[in-house]
Amino acid sequence: MPAPIADTPASEADLEAFKASVLAKLTLAIGKDGAAATPRDWFVATALALRDRVIHRWLAVNRLSHAEGRKRVYYLSLEFLIGRLFADVVENLRMTETVKAALGDLGVDLDKMRRAEPDAALGNGGLGRLAACLMESMASLGIPARGYGIRYDHGLFRQVIRDGWQMEFAENWLSFGNPWEFARPEFTYDIHYGGRVETATKGRRLQQVWVPDETVEAVAYDTPVVGWRGRHVNPLRLWSARAVDPLRLEVFNEGDHVGALAQQSRAEALSKILYPADYTPAGRELRLRQEYFFVSASLQDILRRQMQYYGDLPSLPDRAAIQLNDTHPSIAIAELMRLLIDIHHLPWDVAWRVTVGTFSYTNHTLLPEALETWPVALFERLLPRHLDIIYRINSEHLAEAAGKDGIGDGGHAAVSIIDEGHDRRVRMGHLAFVGSHKVNGVSALHTKLMRETVFADLHRIYPDRIVNKTNGITFRRWLHQANPRLTKLLSEVCGREVLDDVSVLPRLAEYADDHGTVWRLAAVKRANKRALARFVHEQMGVTIDPSALFDVHIKRIHEYKRQLLNLLDTVARYHAIRANPQADWVPRVKIFAGKAAASYAEAKLIIKLANDIAAIVNNDPATRELLRVVFLPNYNVSLAEMIIPAADLSEQISTAGMEASGTGNMKLALNGALTIGTLDGANIEIREQVGEDNIFIFGLRAEEVEARRRLGLHAGDAVAASPELAAVLDAIGDGAFSPDDPFRFRSVADRVRYVDPYMIAADFAAYRAAQDAVDRLWRQPEAWGRACALNIAHMGWFSADRTIAEYAADVWNVPVQPPSKRAPG
Repeated sequence: MPAPIADTPASEADLEAFKASVLAKLTLAIGKDGAAATPRDWFVATALALRDRVIHRWLAVNRLSHAEGRKRVYYLSLEFLIGRLFADVVENLRMTETVKAALGDLGVDLDKMRRAEPDAALGNGGLGRLAACLMESMASLGIPARGYGIRYDHGLFRQVIRDGWQMEFAENWLSFGNPWEFARPEFTYDIHYGGRVETATKGRRLQQVWVPDETVEAVAYDTPVVGWRGRHVNPLRLWSARAVDPLRLEVFNEGDHVGALAQQSRAEALSKILYPADYTPAGRELRLRQEYFFVSASLQDILRRQMQYYGDLPSLPDRAAIQLNDTHPSIAIAELMRLLIDIHHLPWDVAWRVTVGTFSYTNHTLLPEALETWPVALFERLLPRHLDIIYRINSEHLAEAAGKDGIGDGGHAAVSIIDEGHDRRVRMGHLAFVGSHKVNGVSALHTKLMRETVFADLHRIYPDRIVNKTNGITFRRWLHQANPRLTKLLSEVCGREVLDDVSVLPRLAEYADDHGTVWRLAAVKRANKRALARFVHEQMGVTIDPSALFDVHIKRIHEYKRQLLNLLDTVARYHAIRANPQADWVPRVKIFAGKAAASYAEAKLIIKLANDIAAIVNNDPATRELLRVVFLPNYNVSLAEMIIPAADLSEQISTAGMEASGTGNMKLALNGALTIGTLDGANIEIREQVGEDNIFIFGLRAEEVEARRRLGLHAGDAVAASPELAAVLDAIGDGAFSPDDPFRFRSVADRVRYVDPYMIAADFAAYRAAQDAVDRLWRQPEAWGRACALNIAHMGWFSADRTIAEYAADVWNVPVQPPSKRAPG
């Protein structure tokens, strides 16, 4: 991959100083000389040399922000999908030319060295990638901030495809350490579980005292997040779990060598993997234990800093803003109340004002299974003091609700934090809503649906609480680094200020009808597609034609994201080509990537279907020059950075009303892919920005989906109206793509044919028509190129810098300093 463009060439003095720094690290930290060093050795040495440069700036901005008494943002997220950090740090420090030249002089292959860095396995998909983008933007905008999460040893899982099936294996990204991080053992906090709550007399008042029966330790590790041009650095603090007594020596010496490690194993499970399977009681308990583990450690850390620098807690809302990234950290509401009341002895009313004034909550989904609820019995056993606090919060909340218009007796059940059904449960989304001063959706449609559906009753009680903050992406990662060829072209057409100021990106639109510019954009795309084609051949042995249309569907595998709809189109296209091979077909390469949750059987079956279709289609001499199907395994940030710049068509085809926002749609459009999608999530705002002639919109709208469900309509009418769909479902259900097991996909076909919960049959005809429109435009290279140029030109609004500036102004009340307003460093 070509290097990102640099501001100025490296000076001889800079070059020699950096070479000396790398060699010193190789000798003193790695214990090797250049002749014996492996690519990983060179990576670690170079990362340590770069980290030295980062730390000075980090400490300087930290001192300055404390001296100025600036308010800080604390971002709590169960995921931070940061990917590889090497290119991120080098690009944001503007040291690309220095590093490239220095390593070249030392005989180091830069690409091999970069590949030696593992992807940090700290997230799953859009939620974690958004958190990483927003952290980078906070640093780039000069906002003092700190991310808090879990330092997972093994992350989600490493996906391997065997015989078409997804297999899950542990990621080992931390096996040999992480050169970017700093261990902070001085910041170790006790995290408690279980036990009982007792009533004690303190002075003249009664006090609830939690007597836990289990304690684990949370140990801090800090990774610097470097902002644009290296002017500001913020830490990402991740917690690792360990036992208070890691080895019970007396048990070990008695011969029970495994039992002696039981406490350590139980403690370490908290930071082993992301999203442990929750289909067992033990799995569900571990998830709640994980969420409380990182929340409690983070809040203890925040209160420690507040007391250290300001000496009081009632002023916390003026000094700190805590953002809950989705529902996972919602237990923070009860935990902060516990710390303020039980540990720091604030009165309840004061503690509640502090809590609500400090917290804000980002909701990322309307899916019921993602709006976590926990059995009251589990809470009572695991976090008994928190359950007491939640009961009181709920009581006062319901008392306030009683005085609101439109909230009658039946309304209490809807707004209660406790679901009083036969299996009493704590509604964590409700807890986060009630305990926050602002609650935001992540796209205009999503926010509207929050007000009208899942939080409608709460919205009536707190009508000013819900706001919209449409997601954004960091252009530094997803344009400058991922697509340096396009970045170079944009710098030439729009001016070099485009690197700092995305508001100049629309200048490209002035050249959308210029043949030379459109041709140059197409040349960039061809080069990126050739690189991806080489990668696919090396990894999978499949040959794909870079001149074909690259149709890309890359995201978490889930029924509502409708990879299945795309596969039905693939089969329909396959049937059509075989029936009329002489027609003027547009050659297509269908590229899929994504992981299915380990316990999500339906999603894993969709992966198998994709691979079985590929096995038939790719080996059929009648179609293989016109249609190819590829499922790339182990989708992660690094793979996305390779696929996205090469994409021609971006599949954003979720069932309308179910995708909160999406950020892949933004990354792909920014890199010149045209979107085919429903009016869902941020697709609506993308259409507003790029123009309806430059996007392929199809299918039912959110209100039509809801109406169809309300009326109980099933798929029979849609299947009966489409012989093409019926033939596709027959082929899949009768084993045409699974001759070794003819009934393997019968359930998949029947679910679409008879139930259709995700409107696949209902939207099939409209989707096929939209794909035909894609083919027609592809046959007109100038028109396609013009649409690509206009997409790129109008994506500036989707910068994460804009998103963070809106949070800063409307939610956190902190100032920002845009990169374009700051003097070059």
